[in-house]
Amino acid sequence: MSDLRDRLHALGLIAAATTLDDLVALATKKRWGVTEILEHVADVEEKDRARRGLERRLSRSRLEKFKPMADYDWNWPTAIDRPLVESILGLDFIEGARNVVLAAPGGLGKTMIAQNIAHRAILAGRSVLFLSAAQLLLDLGAQESARALDRRLHYYAKVGLLVIDELGFLAFDNRNADLIFQVVSRRYEKKSLVLTTNLAFAEWHTIFPSATCATALIERVVHHADIVKIEGESYRLRESELAANTRRDSRRAKKKETTKS
Repeated sequence: MSDLRDRLHALGLIAAATTLDDLVALATKKRWGVTEILEHVADVEEKDRARRGLERRLSRSRLEKFKPMADYDWNWPTAIDRPLVESILGLDFIEGARNVVLAAPGGLGKTMIAQNIAHRAILAGRSVLFLSAAQLLLDLGAQESARALDRRLHYYAKVGLLVIDELGFLAFDNRNADLIFQVVSRRYEKKSLVLTTNLAFAEWHTIFPSATCATALIERVVHHADIVKIEGESYRLRESELAANTRRDSRRAKKKETTKS
């Protein structure tokens, strides 16, 4: 049995090798024929490979813990196109190599929506990479040669879905602007890109070194894109205020109890 287990493992039948004892016992108990045994092995391997593939995609995506869309308060923003967001979450945009831009002030859930898009793409079998604009530029800027940089740009160009979060929080110098432009250009009309930004397109010139650079980037991003604009006050600020009020009420209640005693 140990020899057979090793041979199965060497052939890539990892699940069958791992559960060999149980498989033999089950086949004996149910008096399976050759065809039934092979069908069971195929089922076990398919499920195990799907599981391992999902785990790999999740690990490589750099997607951290996030809230599901079921927790999103659709009534909080003063303006949001819910049907469009739900359509995007269906991932049809990926088939057409379309982009998605989530534009909103801080605290309105644009990152949360982008994370859910990324997660659904992972579940659908897509390779996904989720990172902030700062992380992207830090990685590209750390490449020590032109060849290494080109390999890294090629990687960012080929990943199934690239999600760049927080574009607009930092201003770019000429080199960083060029790196962002190269990433966008290499994916243009080939692979989908999801961007979150706190700036309206008219304000992008404030973070890029020239209006020409900003315009060229915007043209490539929005040419085939769904634009989701979210308006309203920060949900995080509301939560912070509610928590502060709760703590204040708790302190007052304790003070009254102490006074009474």
